[in-house]
Order: sequence, then structure tokens, then C-alpha cells
Amino acid sequence: MRVVVGRIGRPHGIRGEVVIGVRTDEPDLRFAVGATVDVRSAPDDAGPGDRIGRECLTVASARWHSGQLLVAFAGITDRTAAAELTGSWLSVDSSQLPETGDPDEFRDYELIGLAVRTCAGDPVGVVTDVLHYGQDLLVVRRQDEPGGEALIPFVKAIVPEVDIRDGVVVIDPPPGLLDHAQAE
Repeated sequence: MRVVVGRIGRPHGIRGEVVIGVRTDEPDLRFAVGATVDVRSAPDDAGPGDRIGRECLTVASARWHSGQLLVAFAGITDRTAAAELTGSWLSVDSSQLPETGDPDEFRDYELIGLAVRTCAGDPVGVVTDVLHYGQDLLVVRRQDEPGGEALIPFVKAIVPEVDIRDGVVVIDPPPGLLDHAQAE
């Protein structure tokens, strides 16, 4: 499975550096000198390479400047070549990612697609996304409401069990989380 680790932004300077929109918790590891990343036009593009005719890039240098990650890739030596990369998505194979070492820590791609059920065993739906806005939220496509979604706070009190191997997230929803009529 491909995991997006960044998106190439504008060029920086005249020597081929680009600003990276970081999409990983480990930017210093993902963008270490010598690391390779796959290049795609879109984050879910499975085709070989993208519009720039490259399938992967090798990090030649990386540095932080004013809170932004600046990266130079091997073979990209001027501003014009760097500008051609703008908007490209960078990904790695999930098998390249090290284990977290924490049984209560999960990567987004591990959660997406898991079935969601309540502690009582009632089916709720499927995790379609994970949002990170101050509070991590599981976006669950509701099985009982066509087109409906529920946002489930990803905290131990509400999500007591995640079983990646069996493909299940168990939730203990407070009144009103799934049925808004109960909240009134």
C-alpha cells in the first residue's frame, strides 16, 4: 500500500530546492539524504510515474528554513526543473515504515477500511478517513444511513478497541453521538 508523505510546493531559490508540504510524522526520516520517494500526479494515482516522466526521486539534501522543509532531489538542479515538480505527491510503500512500537498507536492507512461496531455488536459502518484537527476523528460511513457519516472522536473512552488483524473498530458511543435524537 502507498502512503503519502508529502506534496511538492513551490521552488525555493535557483538551485532546484522545493518546499515540501509534509504529510508524515517523521519528515526527517522520510526526507533523509539518500531516501527515495515515489512521485505521482495525484495521491491515489497508481500509474507508473507522472506528468514529469519520473517514477521516483532521491533526496539529495533536506533542511528546515523558517518552519518549512526544503528538499533538493538528485537530478533537479535548477528552478525550472524544480517548478515542473510543483503539485506532485510523494509516497512510500507502507512496508518501508517502521513499527510504531506502541500497541495503541495507529497509522491512518491502518484504520481506513475497518468495520465499526458498537460494544453491543451493532454494526455502525466503515472508517473512510481520519481527521487531525486538535482532536483526532474517525470519519465513519454509516451503514444505516445512505450517504450518512459520523465523526467519532478517537479517544480510548469512545474507541476502547481497535483490532487491525480482524478489521474491526469497537466504539462505545455516548448518547447522541450516533443518534442525534438521543442528545436532546
